[in-house]
Amino acid sequence: MFLFSLLALVPAALLPMAANSQASQSGGSNSSEAPERTFKYEVYAGYAYTSLNQVNQSRFGLSGANVSVTRNFGRYFGVTAEGDFYNVAFGSPEVVGSTAKPTVDSVLLGPVLHANIYGHFSGFMHGLLGGEHTGGEGQTPNISFAGGFGGGMEYSVTPRISIRASGDIIGASFSLTQNSPELSNSPHRTWDSRASIGAVYHF
Repeated sequence: MFLFSLLALVPAALLPMAANSQASQSGGSNSSEAPERTFKYEVYAGYAYTSLNQVNQSRFGLSGANVSVTRNFGRYFGVTAEGDFYNVAFGSPEVVGSTAKPTVDSVLLGPVLHANIYGHFSGFMHGLLGGEHTGGEGQTPNISFAGGFGGGMEYSVTPRISIRASGDIIGASFSLTQNSPELSNSPHRTWDSRASIGAVYHF
């Protein structure tokens, strides 16, 4: 009887017959696996990179930082708000034939879908809308409407701490610099690829 009781405590996935026997004797069922824990909020901070397609003759991108806060509504859906700031040249020179030092910053908001993939790994997809500013190059307008989509993966180090790698593409509309007066305010749609890696805290 003592040996049978020990076997009944082994996870049902490994010993289903023992688990079923235990359930029939007690009139219920016991699960040896704790339910997946969910958190309402998560905060992310990490290194980030963006291309610089809105700046004339740009050959390189910019490095900087990306931070975000997400409010989760259940296990699969959330709303995220994020901010980015890029001001360090990723390569040199930043712009061919120019001594300018461009900067890019943005504030974006949108829905996010996330789910566990396998073990400690999970993934997510998001769509973002907001505004983007390009400084140091005289871009017009000062702030452009921006938006895009992307996703990434996370590895859970602990239930509350994860490592995240993500990428997305963000579109905006700035007029080209050095245009003729007739075209000085003509919109020029650009798409900048972005990537980020950093840490997530869930609470």
